[in-house]
Amino acid sequence: MAATGVPQFRRPAVGGVLDGAAPALLPESADDRGPGRVPSGGGPCRRPRAETDADAVLVATFDTVTVALRHGLEAVDILRLRRACGAVLQSRNDATVSFLVPAGTSATWHLPGSSCTAGAQLLPATDPRWVLPPAGADRSARPTDPWVLRSVLCEAACTLTAGGLGPS
Repeated sequence: MAATGVPQFRRPAVGGVLDGAAPALLPESADDRGPGRVPSGGGPCRRPRAETDADAVLVATFDTVTVALRHGLEAVDILRLRRACGAVLQSRNDATVSFLVPAGTSATWHLPGSSCTAGAQLLPATDPRWVLPPAGADRSARPTDPWVLRSVLCEAACTLTAGGLGPS
């Protein structure tokens, strides 16, 4: 496939793991979990303790795409109108919005004005920082499709620029 400047998102392979995913995103083998053994795969994404909430759960089944607050909220509005928005979290300082996307997205995400990091910090569904909390009977988080999100972030930037507000 020719390089087009568009992120090359690959769908999960059989078994739910992306082909060629980073070792930190791969599940540990039974050999790595023995007593006194350190997992060789690296484990899920770890953040410094100062940034970690006591009741948050670090998971490697999602990545997070983070954008400025105004840009992100415009994108949330567009995604909700299209019924394509997954779980969205607002930062502690109210400066950014983070969209949950499938694991592996960070390897191919290249969009100015946004960043994508491996792993996600999931807060309880009742936490007030959720813009769109995990829903359903089991309160499980649903990711946003990265291709749709990329398109909507571009559309949101155009909308904000046309209104004289700019994307950030």
